Amino acid sequence: MTILARFIAASGLANLADGVAVVAWAWVASLLTRDALLIALVPVALRLPWFLLALPAGVVTDRVDRRRLILWMDALRGLAFAVAALALWLAMPLSPAPATGLSAPGLFALICGAALIVGGAEVFRDNAAQTMLPALVPHTALERANGRLWSVELVANSLIGPAFGAFLIAFALPLPFALNAAAYGAAVLLVLGISGSFRPVQTAPRNWRAELRQGLAFLRTAPLLRSLAWTTGAWNLLHQMVLIALVLHAQENLGLGAQVYGLVLAGGAIGGILGSLMGERIVRALGPARTTQWMLATSAPAFALMALAPGALTLALVFAVFEFSGLTWNIVSVSTRQRMIPDALLGRVNSLYRLLAWGMMPVGLILSGLIVRLTEGPLPRDVALTLPFWAAALGAVALTAAAWRALGRGFADG
Repeated sequence: MTILARFIAASGLANLADGVAVVAWAWVASLLTRDALLIALVPVALRLPWFLLALPAGVVTDRVDRRRLILWMDALRGLAFAVAALALWLAMPLSPAPATGLSAPGLFALICGAALIVGGAEVFRDNAAQTMLPALVPHTALERANGRLWSVELVANSLIGPAFGAFLIAFALPLPFALNAAAYGAAVLLVLGISGSFRPVQTAPRNWRAELRQGLAFLRTAPLLRSLAWTTGAWNLLHQMVLIALVLHAQENLGLGAQVYGLVLAGGAIGGILGSLMGERIVRALGPARTTQWMLATSAPAFALMALAPGALTLALVFAVFEFSGLTWNIVSVSTRQRMIPDALLGRVNSLYRLLAWGMMPVGLILSGLIVRLTEGPLPRDVALTLPFWAAALGAVALTAAAWRALGRGFADG
């Protein structure tokens, strides 16, 4: 097995665990409470580290061997999932979830704590992985390598993972968490087989303030990267509003169980896989500017159609188109970033970028829960559960209008 193949296989296993957790985190929360805002706190714990730890992760990534950092973070995630699995097993059977409050506050707190650890480790692991890939392939092959990597990650994360996670939840609630612990252990073994040193060359004495200033100075002089970062951040806010709203909307408005819900997410993965495989050709045909503009423009109708979808099949088709556009956008965005940033600065600039791009996720999750909680009284609950989709659709219209010209000008100047 080649080094790149090992790297992709390890990412595939880690993303299989992430895909299983996509269903597991929110579904477990929904079994402890029916309060949309409380349910949102679990994915908030998972995403909050992107805001808190992105900058330290960038400094660390540019100081240490990136392969070793991946190993330690995957081991930590495996341990956190093992503890969560044990806690759920000891708590079975669960009491019925109340409309307000929590049926098991201690278990809920432990699940939030495990999600916080997993999210923190993910910040360091993903930053290290994205900055390590350019050392494995020539820069001219980055689009192809990213396409291969994401197709494997999508199959694991969004196609197999959610469906498998939903099946495991229906069979035994602790099983998804136990499987994730094993998957991260296997990923560690694969990365152990990658030889070589992946520590960036240090050209100046270590000073974390100075190092962060260097990364910030580079980002200030790169308007295209700034445009991609703030656009991705706003889009991620809207995306998280929709994903957390979907849990209760699928359960209560559409009457979907865990297994069917997992298949809906798997339908989106099929679109994402097609996007990862066709993205390079689309970029060659349209150019990077037009590709990002038109992929962004699909978000508003997709969010609206999610609220209008009458059943699982229609919802899965909407997700397929939505994920196709999202993965095509990512191929342009990440490849551009990897190509433009020098290796010695890649960790820091990448972390600053992802602070802007991912740090808004918790805001979207909280907004979604607040929208449902504040409107569920004046409006029927079934209507309130769809309002985050309409809010996201309006936000996507505004985002597309605001970003269209900036993206076109940025790629033209870059």
